[in-house]
Amino acid sequence: MDPIDGLMEIIEGKSKAKTKQKQKWREIEQLKEKLELEKEIEFYNGSVEHLLEEY
Repeated sequence: MDPIDGLMEIIEGKSKAKTKQKQKWREIEQLKEKLELEKEIEFYNGSVEHLLEEY
């Protein structure tokens, strides 16, 4: 194997690892956002139900 080929494999391996890491962070951020939205929906549903009970 040529030293340049070996170096290219190392670089490609690192870029693939970074890509996977970024993808995992995107997934984590999406899950956080989903949980926040679910909490907001529960809050507003409770508020609406409370208002409807008053009338």
